[in-house]
Amino acid sequence: MTDLTDLAQLVGGDHGLAVVSTFRSDGTIRSSVVNAGVLDHPVTGRPIVGFVVRGDSRKLADLRARPYASVVLRAGWRWASADGPVELAGPDDPLPGIDAEGLRLLLRFVFGAAGGTHDDWATYDRVMAEERRTVVLLTPDRRAGNP
Repeated sequence: MTDLTDLAQLVGGDHGLAVVSTFRSDGTIRSSVVNAGVLDHPVTGRPIVGFVVRGDSRKLADLRARPYASVVLRAGWRWASADGPVELAGPDDPLPGIDAEGLRLLLRFVFGAAGGTHDDWATYDRVMAEERRTVVLLTPDRRAGNP
C-alpha cells in the first residue's frame, strides 16, 4: 500500500512529531519520537515515510540489524501509521544512487517534508555531517489509522 495521504495530512498537526518503533536484538520493541514526513523515494520515486536519525543512535543500530519499522503520526485524536521495510542513506550507510551531495540535499528534503524550516542551511549541513545523520526511508506495507 502506498497511499500515504492520511499520514501526510497529519505532519502539520504537530510539527511532524511521530513515534517510531524498531526491534531490539532480543525482539522487544524500542519506541522514540522523531520528526517524520511523507516524500517520494529519492531513487524509485515511490511515496515513502522519511525521518532522520543520529549516527550514534540505538534506533539506527536496530534498523541496520533489523530493517523494519513502524511510524505513527497524530494530531489530536486523529492518527495514522505505516509499517514497513526501511532503507538507510547516510555517511556509514550508502544508498545506491545517492552520493555525498545527494545525501546533503536528501537530509534537507526530509527535514522539510517533516515540516522543518531553517534560517542557516550551512550550519544545518555542518551539524548533520558532524552527527553522522542518516536518512531512514520506510516503504509502507501496512497502514492503519482513524478518520
